[in-house]
Amino acid sequence: MFLVQFAGLNHLPFDRASTESLGLGSAAGPRGSDSPAEDGSDPRKRSSVPPDGGRNLSLDSIPMGLPMSDPTAWATAMNNLGMAPMGMTGQPLLPDFDPALGMMTGIPPINPMMPGLGIVPPPIPPDMPAVKEIIHCKSCTLFPPNPHLPPPATRERPPGCKTVFVGGLPENGTEQIIMEVFEQCGEVIAIRKSKKNFCHIRFAEEFMVDKALYLSGYRIRLGSSTDKKDMGRLHVDFAQARDDLYEWECKQRMLAREERHRRRLAEERFRPPSPPPVVHYSDHECSVVAEKLKDDTKFSEAIQTLLTWIERGEVNRRTANNFYSMIQSANSHIRRLVNEKAAHEKEMEEAKEKFKLALSGILVQFEQIVAVYHSASKQKAWDHFTKAQRKNISVWCKQAEEIRNIHNDELMGIRREEEMEMSDEEIEDPSEMKETEESALVSQVEALKEENDSLRWQLDAYRNEVELLKQEQGKATRDEDTTKEQQMKLLQQALQGMQKHLLKVQEEYKKREAELEKVKEDKLKIETLLENLKEQQSMADEEDKEGDAADCQGNEGSTSRVCACSQEKECPVEKTLSNSPVKSEREVLLVGIISTFLHVHPFGASIEYICSYLQRLDSKICTAEVEVLMTRLQNTFRQELSGVGASLEKRWKFCGFDGLKMT
Repeated sequence: MFLVQFAGLNHLPFDRASTESLGLGSAAGPRGSDSPAEDGSDPRKRSSVPPDGGRNLSLDSIPMGLPMSDPTAWATAMNNLGMAPMGMTGQPLLPDFDPALGMMTGIPPINPMMPGLGIVPPPIPPDMPAVKEIIHCKSCTLFPPNPHLPPPATRERPPGCKTVFVGGLPENGTEQIIMEVFEQCGEVIAIRKSKKNFCHIRFAEEFMVDKALYLSGYRIRLGSSTDKKDMGRLHVDFAQARDDLYEWECKQRMLAREERHRRRLAEERFRPPSPPPVVHYSDHECSVVAEKLKDDTKFSEAIQTLLTWIERGEVNRRTANNFYSMIQSANSHIRRLVNEKAAHEKEMEEAKEKFKLALSGILVQFEQIVAVYHSASKQKAWDHFTKAQRKNISVWCKQAEEIRNIHNDELMGIRREEEMEMSDEEIEDPSEMKETEESALVSQVEALKEENDSLRWQLDAYRNEVELLKQEQGKATRDEDTTKEQQMKLLQQALQGMQKHLLKVQEEYKKREAELEKVKEDKLKIETLLENLKEQQSMADEEDKEGDAADCQGNEGSTSRVCACSQEKECPVEKTLSNSPVKSEREVLLVGIISTFLHVHPFGASIEYICSYLQRLDSKICTAEVEVLMTRLQNTFRQELSGVGASLEKRWKFCGFDGLKMT
């Protein structure tokens, strides 16, 4: 009957039908249910209402045309509104009035809090849930759902959703009625209605969808009909449309472009400025850079320019002298830099000495303070202090001792570092001296190699120049021929000199190599001599021990041994070879290599591992040959099984020392 205003919805139109019962359609008021108005118009025709929906409507704004002498008409109007009929004096006109029997069924009785009565309602607390009320339209009426029921379920909102699904429409509902209901939520762009009582509505903005969802659960009735085809229950939910998704993606791309543009501007704002460009080479710029190279303050800038020019390839025959003079100027700064480094090192040493002196003075004062605490802790003075004073003194003493120990450790660490540096400088082994001599020879040889390579490159350059001169010789005039011949002679002389110098360098290189080989041979000889001396010393010790045992035996045993030895010497070598398990020199070599290999592997090795090592030396060696040879030498090699079950493995070990003792 009156306008229902809710948060998130536009003002719904005022129900003009309700004004008929109040007689608000004309200034004269109601004259009867079927009586025409005074101006000849139909009193049942709906009058125009302001677009604000009658929010500012009050009882004083519209004159009531009811005659005071007709209490029956007044009582009928109030009865239709569900109010107790009251006279002007405040006495009830119908003493047995029942508000539930009002003629406007389905509408709650009027109360002073309803909008349009000119009474300002109190503020609604935020915790109180919103109460949905009846919404009246031109062609239909929307009745709210039961407030005690749970809110209608909705699907997840798609990104950029502007389209809603509306189900439960009346069978007789048309697009005009749907437009009339949902245009209150916002601008409707399109309505796609189906034959199965549902439709899709697309709004202009996303926030309008939230207003449309408010109508979910409302019961709709077309006019005042009670036919089922004119009634339905609305169900409003989010709908996924390609147009909405496309517009949302376009908007996101636009926002991403703006964000990238802002980020790029920020990066350009905080980017450090690029270095100034290096000028191109010219004679004037060369003289300027040469002057800057002589100045210590401008040296870094000038040396960067010189480096850029050289990397660009500005050096040629015409500018070589200028670049050489600039490089010479740059080289003259090395002494200055070395002197500056020495000065800074000296300052650092002085600062270290000052730090050590200051630290030692601080440690002396800490020792004195700790001594004061210790003397105060003696019984002679300790008994005169209070308990709190004793506690403070003991705490202070502990703190002072900890700080003293930390500083003392730091000072000791500095002294230890100095001692280590001194010891590294003083201690030099003779072996290191030899290594330094050898390294010096090697460095000299490498320097000669580099010089040889540089000379070769120079020769190639001269040869290229000579070829260029020869090509230009045919094109030049006769006057130029003489100058070219002179240049050729000069170049030939230079080439001869370079060749002679190259030969000298090669001879020196060969001499150095020979000296290096001699040094290596002398070193090997010395090592072999040392090994021989060690073996002779061990043999002498063993002979001394065996001599003591031999003195105890008789002459007969000695003569028999001598005879046996002579007989063994007289035996032919073929018999010894036929009796021994080793049949050829190749097998002897194999036995030696296998013994050395297994001696390095004390835990043994498999036959495949041994053969893989031997096949690196000789690819013709096979596994069966090696295994047969090792099985013949049972006193030298022994086969053992290791592992359990599937991990069982055969390993060969060297047992020559044990076999020597047994034989």
